[in-house]
Amino acid sequence: MTQNIYDDEEFFQGYSRLRRSVEGLDGAPEWPALRALLPNLSGLAVLDLGCGFGWFCRWARQQGAAHVLGIDISEKMLARGRAATIDPAITYTRADMERLDLPADSFDVVYSSLALHYVENLSGLTAQVHRALLPGGHLVFSVEHPIFTAPSRPSWSLDAAGRKTWPVDGYLNEGPRSTDWLAKGVIKQHRTLATYINMLIGVGFAIAHVEEWGPTEEQIAAQPNWADERQRPPFLLVTATRHN
Repeated sequence: MTQNIYDDEEFFQGYSRLRRSVEGLDGAPEWPALRALLPNLSGLAVLDLGCGFGWFCRWARQQGAAHVLGIDISEKMLARGRAATIDPAITYTRADMERLDLPADSFDVVYSSLALHYVENLSGLTAQVHRALLPGGHLVFSVEHPIFTAPSRPSWSLDAAGRKTWPVDGYLNEGPRSTDWLAKGVIKQHRTLATYINMLIGVGFAIAHVEEWGPTEEQIAAQPNWADERQRPPFLLVTATRHN
């Protein structure tokens, strides 16, 4: 079963104070790049894996999606999403992504933001997603970049130019990593970039776009503290399609 850290009160309160939790999609610096990977949603059936507070579910409906299903393991997250939603075309369901049984040929778009790096049985989930998509359907997702999930030491040092650098230890050693982020003992699954891509290819997806995201110069001008994110990409963004 996926670790349900979001129902931990300490974690949930900390997460609720993050900019992306307060401002929604516009508070996520990678959102413009992720949004650009999405097709026109008008009339489409959409699935959001790890929907959280439901920000994307509501946005998808604003773009004309016919129906949106949001799935999350956290009851606290889903409760917040339901409280913010008055739309019969949006459904929120509590489910464990480790054990999903999705209906075949049911969705045009499957979307996931910063959730798949919590899933241990990701190969099983991606096979389910491929089966659940209609031919021509899109999978669009973001995860923490493997450079972030790999380090065993959260320390940094300064290089000769005075810039922060981070050690990356055991990059090729895949598996669970325990980190202290908003609460102690948060488990994330480390995979290499090649594993993500080959896993998708292996279940039948065609890779359409891969992006190692970092802030733009315009974003850094507006938020100078984001400059460090140019030293190593914090997020991996991927689009894949089902052809048959």
